Amino acid sequence: MMGFAFYAQYVLHLEPCNMCMLQRFAVSALGLAFLLAALHDPRDLGARLYGALIGLCTAAAAAVAGRHVWMQAQPFGSLPSCGADIFSLLEMMSPYQAVLRVLKGGGDCQAITWSLLGLSMPAWVLIAALVVGLAGVFANFALPRGR
Repeated sequence: MMGFAFYAQYVLHLEPCNMCMLQRFAVSALGLAFLLAALHDPRDLGARLYGALIGLCTAAAAAVAGRHVWMQAQPFGSLPSCGADIFSLLEMMSPYQAVLRVLKGGGDCQAITWSLLGLSMPAWVLIAALVVGLAGVFANFALPRGR
């Protein structure tokens, strides 16, 4: 997912909005959770803890992407602007306040600049995060851990 995000930004010249940046953070955290679980390759309790971490990261990615999809479904211009980009917001306020500001606003995030099969990029992030994340949770909770 991050590979396509960078492709869209640097090759297709689509600038990410604030919600897109929050999705990137959440998807990166999900990828990091998968990487740590794969490198550690724990058994039993450890696998379940990684499954819970993957589930938490999946929930965060799905929540942000779902909120972005909701923003895009609203009439254009009906949401207030987020203001500055996420990095400027982080310089002006605490990370918690900056994230709340981005989640409440969305005028800049309503534009759909790319779609595939009628679904915007946040919709695809939502689908992919849920599929990959739930597979990771299942793999860590349900599959036998024989060695």
